[in-house]
Amino acid sequence: PQLAATKPGRRAVRAKGTYVVLRELHRWERDPEVLSTCHKLIQVLIGDEPEPGMENLLEVTVPEEVEQQLQRLDREEEEEWRKSREQEEGRGARELPR
Repeated sequence: PQLAATKPGRRAVRAKGTYVVLRELHRWERDPEVLSTCHKLIQVLIGDEPEPGMENLLEVTVPEEVEQQLQRLDREEEEEWRKSREQEEGRGARELPR
C-alpha cells in the first residue's frame, strides 16, 4: 500500500497488472486481514485519481471527524477478524482426528 500512496507509484502498480493478481488472491485467500488489505488496495487502484494537490495520499490532511470514523471502522473490522479467527480455531479443534 505504501507504493500506491503516490501517483507515480499507482501508475507503476497498475502497469504491472497488479489488479489481476490481487483479484485472484482475493478469490482464494481466507485470512481476513489479508482480504481487507487486498480490498483496500484494489479500491485505490480502480478508483479515480485524487484531485491536484492530493496525489500523495500520505500527505493528505484528514479532518478529525473523518479520522475518528475511520478509526472506529478499523476497530470494528479488527473485532470481526478476531471473532472470525476464534471461530476458525474452534472449528479446527473439533475437527482433529481422535
